[in-house]
Amino acid sequence: MVPPLIVEEALYKGLDVIAITDHNATANAGAVMTAAHDTALIVLPGMELQTREEVDLLCIFDDLVAAQKWQEQVDGRLFPLDNDPERFGPQYVVDAQGDLVAEESRLLQGPTTIGLEEAARQVRALGGLVIPAHIDRQANGLMAMLGLWSPELEADAAEVSANIRPSEARRKFASLPADLALISSSDAHWLDWMGKVMTIFEMPGRPDVAELRRALQGLDGRRVYVP
Repeated sequence: MVPPLIVEEALYKGLDVIAITDHNATANAGAVMTAAHDTALIVLPGMELQTREEVDLLCIFDDLVAAQKWQEQVDGRLFPLDNDPERFGPQYVVDAQGDLVAEESRLLQGPTTIGLEEAARQVRALGGLVIPAHIDRQANGLMAMLGLWSPELEADAAEVSANIRPSEARRKFASLPADLALISSSDAHWLDWMGKVMTIFEMPGRPDVAELRRALQGLDGRRVYVP
């Protein structure tokens, strides 16, 4: 999944907005944003953080400055372990053409020492969206890991996997706040996964974080739904 092919696939699938959310890392987001320059595709930089509780948390920003500030905070909370490429795969950083720039040697495929509620507060302080990922999944899903939705969690939405419809998730997980938006996404790790699942955002403005948040809140005629 190199930047030019990600952009090409997104445009082919008719997607308007994608977010790049690598595990505990933002280093490749800028390359995809550059690859999408002068196209109709909007690319938002982000991260799939794994919290201390081993809950996956999507952190999505408007720009690289905010994303990199968040990365700096996360860097100080990674466990001091080296990656094992044979077990976890290599961790490549590439440029906009997909050429190798560097290989990340730190282990990114594990939890950080940042707690869930703390992470949400810090991301929102940087202007980012906070969305617990695939909450229904046994592996690193919030409901499986914690058993219930924390009333202290300041989130903009929750993501459910392709295995469950949002309406079914509301019935299954009674602790979900009634006004919490539920979305779904492809969680694509391969190009052909892109666009298999998506969320429709109906809104008048450019899809930046502020406008996405308004849509998730259902303000002024905006709405989101999973087709």
